[in-house]
Amino acid sequence: MFESLGQRLDEALSRVRGRGRLDEATVDATLREIRLALLEADVNFKVVRGFVNRLRDVLVGEEVSKALNPSQQVVKAVHAELVRALGGESEALDLSGPKPSVIMLAGLQGSGKTTAAGKLAQQLKKKGRTPMLVACDLQRPAAVQQLRVNAEKVGVHVYAPVESGDPVAVARESLDKARQTGCDVVIVDTAGRLHVDGEMMDQAREIRAAVDPTATLFVIDAMIGQEAVNVGKAFLDDVGFDGVILTKLDGDARGGAALSVREVTGRPILFASVGEKMEDFEAFHPDRLADRILGMGDMMTLIEKAEETFTQEETAKAEETLLSGDFTFEDFLSQMQMVKRMGPLKGVLGMLPGMGQALKDVDVDDKQLAHVEAMITSMTIEERRDPKLLTKGGARRRRRIAAGSGRTVQEVNRLLKQFDQARKMMKSVSKMAGTDSMKPKGRKAQAAQAQAARKMMKSGQLPGGPPGAGGLGGFPGLQSKK
Repeated sequence: MFESLGQRLDEALSRVRGRGRLDEATVDATLREIRLALLEADVNFKVVRGFVNRLRDVLVGEEVSKALNPSQQVVKAVHAELVRALGGESEALDLSGPKPSVIMLAGLQGSGKTTAAGKLAQQLKKKGRTPMLVACDLQRPAAVQQLRVNAEKVGVHVYAPVESGDPVAVARESLDKARQTGCDVVIVDTAGRLHVDGEMMDQAREIRAAVDPTATLFVIDAMIGQEAVNVGKAFLDDVGFDGVILTKLDGDARGGAALSVREVTGRPILFASVGEKMEDFEAFHPDRLADRILGMGDMMTLIEKAEETFTQEETAKAEETLLSGDFTFEDFLSQMQMVKRMGPLKGVLGMLPGMGQALKDVDVDDKQLAHVEAMITSMTIEERRDPKLLTKGGARRRRRIAAGSGRTVQEVNRLLKQFDQARKMMKSVSKMAGTDSMKPKGRKAQAAQAQAARKMMKSGQLPGGPPGAGGLGGFPGLQSKK
């Protein structure tokens, strides 16, 4: 997401990199490029004008003109303005008050309300809540069935007594049903239209009056660009809402909606849908998205995803295996499958600092991971545990693996090379952590060496730690476009 905007901003900022000082001509030329980048991203022109004017006030100031490294000051200023446009401080959904708490979802048809309802229910369930989905979209064909399916996927209650009729009555009855079933959160999915019209607004107002929601969330498609401003203002004026859910950020979203709707409506973006799966839903953090747009990565979200995806035992075992010095194809396959569970590979890699530009000319194909998995599972147990069998006089073995996995011998050879690179990196990590000579046998000793290496990675002394986290490292699934 926001790839084109990030690239254009990077090109604009390249004008000031390496300069000893900034003059007004350079500032104006840079601001012109930034203005074009934002307009091409379909950001509302009024938002662009305010963004650029505030940025110019900062860049022509005395602090920047006298700075020892003005390019860093420019990046800092652009980052601060992006954060401001996206909402400043991240805000959480407040569900305090009497139970059940009621969340009403509103928005146009096709914006992803029904899917967002299921995703939000799953996130609340993870936090110890007991949500219930309520089907009040009684106009779109199969909308009620879609909500039932989503409720089943995430394992929550659903109230969908009818598929046609009065949605206001359904919404009102759902509160009693929630109390009977012990649900403490009610998520009401309302009907939308292809465009803003009076009937839709009337129905939304009536449902809101019937359930008195704790929070009304406006669901908007990130791909509609500047139109987000008109739609957002119409809903705010006619129905009112407390926060925004931004959907389809994994698509060809140019960024216009995200950078426009917050500033125009004054309501915070609370959640972002970043994929098709129910797990691809996260709290919205303006500073983290600004980091991603400027190619700085998003380590906090990556860490949170890892903590949600892996158990402590899985994490500890992975660390011990990687740093024990005995790295096999079985371990390689296990690590790869763990990464797959975190989501699309390009999205995961894009959260690493410096990887945004590195991935610019790379085609990240998740199917390649399936090919690697097929090749490894076509090996015998002995070959997986002793990779040397495939490198020394293993031509016949490699041909058999290629035939068994439906791949070519060249692909098998490439996999062996990638595996060898990964193994060498793990050995270098072990040596630099001072644990290679120890050859720890017990789990306590391995855990100790993993902790020592982790500290070094955080300090930037090892590959994978800041500020040197970058480089593709021959990871399976990454193929150059050039």
